[in-house]
This record gives sequence, C-alpha cells and structure tokens, in this order.
Amino acid sequence: MTTRDRLDLLLAAIVVATLLASGIAPYDRPTWLMEVAPVLILLPVLVATRRCYQLTMLLKVLIVAHALVLIAGGAWTYARVPLGFWLQDLLGTLRNPYDKIGHLMQGFVPALAAREILLRGRYVHGRKMTAFLCICVAMAISACYELVEWAAAVMMGQGADEFLGTQGDPWDTQSDMFMALIGSSAAMLSLSSWHDRQLKRLN
Repeated sequence: MTTRDRLDLLLAAIVVATLLASGIAPYDRPTWLMEVAPVLILLPVLVATRRCYQLTMLLKVLIVAHALVLIAGGAWTYARVPLGFWLQDLLGTLRNPYDKIGHLMQGFVPALAAREILLRGRYVHGRKMTAFLCICVAMAISACYELVEWAAAVMMGQGADEFLGTQGDPWDTQSDMFMALIGSSAAMLSLSSWHDRQLKRLN
C-alpha cells in the first residue's frame, strides 16, 4: 500500500466515523439526512473513481473538511452547532453564524474542484479565465442549493426551518450566496499556485 493509499484510507475513515457518530442521535433526523445527503452521495463516487480519476491531495483534504462541516450541521442543525455559538459570542452577532461557514465552504471547495476538472481536461486556458469560470461554477452550485432549500420550504412548510437555518433573517439567501462568492474567490486567490504544483506532480 502506497503512502497515497494510506492517506486516502485515513481521510475516508475520518468521514465515515464522523458520519456514523453524527447519525446516532442527531437533533432532528430528517434534517440530518438532508444535510448529510451530499456526503452520502459524493463519498461512494469518490471511492469508485479514485483509481481512474485520482484527485490532488489538496482537493481531497478540502472535500473532507467540507464534509465535516456538513456533518456537524446535520448533527446539531446549523442554528445549534456549538462552534457557531462560540463565534456568535466572539463576533457579537445576533445569530449563530455557523451556516455561513458552510456556505463559505460551498464556494471554496467546489471552485477548486472545478479548477481541477477544467485544467486536467484542458477545457480552458489562462489563469484569469480559469478563475472566472471556477467562481461561476461555484456560484451556480450555490444558486442550485438555494433552490433546493426553497423547494424544501414549499413542500415541508414550517418543518423546513431546521434545514433552512435562516434564524429569522430575511436576507439569508442573499448572504449565503455572498459567502459562496467570497469562498470561491478566496480559493482562487490563495490556492491556485499550490494547486498548480500538485496538478503537475499528479500528471
């Protein structure tokens, strides 16, 4: 077993163990299921394709970090995550801001994933155009997620409050997408050079 294989196994074990622990007694079972659904969908896909389409270690670690954010939000619901209460006291906000971390990651990680796919497939050339398209992909994902939340609100009525986590904020949708924009832009500005080096080694 190579070092990369051992690291892959460790990352997968972290996600699976955290996922199982979060599902023992979540605050609200339907909310937990909806929040961790992306993890339940993506993890088998990554395992199935890891030989034919190996990802950079940077992207893998960020995907795991994003999964842990989603799992914590599912276990406690976003409005009740303890880290969010600590941030609320630290920043003096009127609400638990943990969901904003989730939406920041929703921009940060998909933007880097899009960058990896676009560059490896040679679908785009030029750093500026690559960054622009990656931010666009992340924003499209964010918009689709907000549509899913809207559909949940329509179908579930008041029962969707835990899933939405708006905490009475009428501008929650707009601020969620703004956080995704910040996250995707930050990923392009801070990680592009590091990502390029990892892609070069992978190729």
